[in-house]
Amino acid sequence: MEFAVKHFDELSTRELYEILKTRFEIFVTEQECICQDLDDRDQNAVHVFCMNESGRVAACLRVFVRDADEGVVQIGRVVTLVHGTGLGGQLLHKGVEVAKEYFGAKKIYLEAQVYAIGYYEKEGFKVVSGEFLEDGIPHVKMEKNIPQAEA
Repeated sequence: MEFAVKHFDELSTRELYEILKTRFEIFVTEQECICQDLDDRDQNAVHVFCMNESGRVAACLRVFVRDADEGVVQIGRVVTLVHGTGLGGQLLHKGVEVAKEYFGAKKIYLEAQVYAIGYYEKEGFKVVSGEFLEDGIPHVKMEKNIPQAEA
């Protein structure tokens, strides 16, 4: 699948609807997590997503500046509708590329659900905190340093 990379202001109404629908389906329905998904970060983010043959967003994430002074960029709201196909790994790899190319990231930060640590480690992220609860789900903070020759 081909990934679209768009700043919030470039998203069509349908694309935004489908991104939010997919996030709700995974975070709220599948994971039974009542959380405030709309957190005012989407408007300043670049969204990476792909559509399936049915016109649904099959996978998406967002990338935004966490700390401009330190060159820290954050990846979040990482979801895929179908698991075990490799789509999630492709999505995360594209998100890392966007963090480097669009934002010149020196470091990429994310908060991972504990069960997904291995998924992020495959892309070079390292756990940098103990476990903490977010919306009742165990998470850890993870980071990936970007060598400046790559940035």
